[in-house]
Amino acid sequence: MAGFLLRRLAASLLLLLLVVSFLFFLVRRMPGDPTNFGESSRLTATQRHHLRELYGLDRPVGAQYLGWISSVALRFDWGTSLSQQRPVSAALLDAFPATALLAAAGLAVEYTLALLLGIAAARRPGSGLDHAIRVGGLLFYSLPIFWLGLMAVLLFSYVFRLLPSSHMVSVDFDTLGPAGRFLDVCRHLLLPALVMGLGMAGGTARYVRSRMIEVLSQDYIRTARAKGLSERRVLWVHALRNAAVPIVQLFSLMLPLLLSGAVLIEVVFSWPGLGLLTFNAIQARDYPLILGTTSFSATLVILGNLGGDLLHAWLDPTMRSEAP
Repeated sequence: MAGFLLRRLAASLLLLLLVVSFLFFLVRRMPGDPTNFGESSRLTATQRHHLRELYGLDRPVGAQYLGWISSVALRFDWGTSLSQQRPVSAALLDAFPATALLAAAGLAVEYTLALLLGIAAARRPGSGLDHAIRVGGLLFYSLPIFWLGLMAVLLFSYVFRLLPSSHMVSVDFDTLGPAGRFLDVCRHLLLPALVMGLGMAGGTARYVRSRMIEVLSQDYIRTARAKGLSERRVLWVHALRNAAVPIVQLFSLMLPLLLSGAVLIEVVFSWPGLGLLTFNAIQARDYPLILGTTSFSATLVILGNLGGDLLHAWLDPTMRSEAP
């Protein structure tokens, strides 16, 4: 198991280095210049040249890359945001809790619905309920998540006025007590979390259904039923436990989709997380902040895949026995 962990960790670090290196050169190929936006657009050519020297943009791209990668690797210094004039690490730390909260709530909605609907469809394959769940899941999975978010805002914020349409808290958040603040965040979180969870639950439910149908046809399930065990215990203990390994692997595959969906959801709902931070950084051509947010997201994806592999090895005894 230790050898398996070391191999996967080394491969993850190498992959992360390749990804952040590719992102660095890709960002440098973006059209536009940080000195041509905002207030700096009224600067003279000499002043703009001095800004490029100050930002280090006048150096060769290779020299910029070596300076940036050594700063990140040796001092964990991601540089200074050009648009916010503060360390990139500070901007990431401020935005990450909001993204983590939204992602956790979206995952809770996704897997709760996926398990309930997938198991309900697997219990009676070919029935009307099964067809309805499969068609509905495919429909929600096929809809663009930003369109789903806009329709949710239109329906629940402007037509019925039940939930806030944007931001994480209300303008009077600071005047509320602890319970009021908690409820205010929950009200703002509910709509984007539902949109994110519904957008991904359809595909996950179809996967859970296929896995459960396969597991329910095994001999040990028929034996459990013959012993008189309740259907609830057969489904939720025996069958789901054996179907959990591929579902865990699915989570590691869904993590990139979760982060990309979070970007769109945060822009639609003005949610102050990494997605909105990345969007604003791209608009401002803020190279250090773009590299910080995208590299941080890539790190989360790689760590998520590593965690999924380790959890798979922990759940699957055969994989543990094969790992030296």
